[in-house]
Amino acid sequence: MGIVAGLDSSSAFTRMVVCDTETGAVLRQGYAPHPKEGEGPGSDVDPQSWLLSLGEAAAGGLLENVEAIGVSAQQNGLVPLDAQGGTARPAMVGGDKRAQVAAADLTAELGGREAWVRAVGCVPQPAQPVAKLRWLAKNEPENAARTAGLLQAHDWLVWQLLGRPARRTTDRGGASGTGYWSAAAGEYRPELVELALGHRAVLPEVTGPAEAAGTTPEGLLISAGTGETMAAAFGLGVGHGDAVVSLGASGSVMAVHHEAAWDPDGLITSYADATGMHLPVVHTLNAVRALRGTADLLGVDLPELSRLALESTPGSHGLVLLPYLEGERTPRLPHTAGTLSGLRRESMKREHLARAAFEGMLCSLADALDVLRGRGVAIRRVFLLGAAADLPAIRAAAPMIFGAPVIVPEPADYAALGAARQAAWALGVERGTLDRSAPPAWGGAAGTHLEPGEELPVGQAVRQQYTAVRDQTHPEAFGGGNPA
Repeated sequence: MGIVAGLDSSSAFTRMVVCDTETGAVLRQGYAPHPKEGEGPGSDVDPQSWLLSLGEAAAGGLLENVEAIGVSAQQNGLVPLDAQGGTARPAMVGGDKRAQVAAADLTAELGGREAWVRAVGCVPQPAQPVAKLRWLAKNEPENAARTAGLLQAHDWLVWQLLGRPARRTTDRGGASGTGYWSAAAGEYRPELVELALGHRAVLPEVTGPAEAAGTTPEGLLISAGTGETMAAAFGLGVGHGDAVVSLGASGSVMAVHHEAAWDPDGLITSYADATGMHLPVVHTLNAVRALRGTADLLGVDLPELSRLALESTPGSHGLVLLPYLEGERTPRLPHTAGTLSGLRRESMKREHLARAAFEGMLCSLADALDVLRGRGVAIRRVFLLGAAADLPAIRAAAPMIFGAPVIVPEPADYAALGAARQAAWALGVERGTLDRSAPPAWGGAAGTHLEPGEELPVGQAVRQQYTAVRDQTHPEAFGGGNPA
């Protein structure tokens, strides 16, 4: 038996887990918040704060007898380095809406959305490093000129743990989110860095999934590291045929696929995963925010909204809510608003509106699942993440609307667990006990299994009702038909 650790440096805190290499059993855990100064979406952060948080989370002998460490960190955290390896400016993290114009300019300059999709599998978004580089070039030209190298958050932490060696590394998963690395081709597009920044910069070497980034002077092996999304998928134990639906204010749907999946309209972001496979992702702008908006309208909280929804019946007595409250990304309707259709005297009741909110949100996410299915991605079961997944109304409706079994995993630090699993893999390969093609067979996430069962035809009818209203209201949404 060996012992490994995984750390997840998110936007607000560091979580660490220490695990048994053979079973993945968690032996110890640590936690520390990041220093408050400068944190927040679209803000500038001194990367040293991540190290301070890491040190605090590891205090008290947490890493005693640990043989390898894996690192997961927030995605889209760009760390520009000068020629000496210092930070050319603070790290740019979070959604970073200030780069919206930069993203649009880059999209146009390369020839439009399809040109970017063909180049790197995604269209520039304000949060991505490539868009942040353009913002930097336009707004801080002196800092841009000083920028000689580029790292992301997990790259920088791995580099620091190794003592800042000459070799800087990243992994496929992290690289695929930059906007200048192609998951399909498995290579950088340095000309896109030049297009964004105004000149080329040194980029980290992309290591294989089971390859170690290096060993510390004390003999501690450090694995490749990866982004939070990829680490969480690895920690959950998802594989081919699995999709993960995340319920935040906005929503995301991702699935494991054997090749890079892309969409000519740019609805799919083509990530690589932490195992050598691919992780296509589709985003929606409206998920739980549609539930909260409805709850506010009715003067209730989310648990009460769920209780009300269960007093109604599937189909909400003909009420259909298109939950595009903030515009929408999937389908691409950035300037639209939400729509409530089917109002009749008998349907104008609180419970029917509550049910329509849940069904509308889930049908919108089912549309995102169908975008993936339409590109050949197999989806045989769905993992449902987020605090809202515990609401009874979601658990009742999700399987029949998604048309697949649903697993609601028990709460756990899945990104940190994925980082630890990666460390165990690299350690096993280093010692000759594991193959590069097969990660350690840790048990998958424990949770509640929900089956559509006899309710599947009912869910199909709810989707048909939703689709009819969607296509009548927005005939351009998916070309007037189901996205699949």
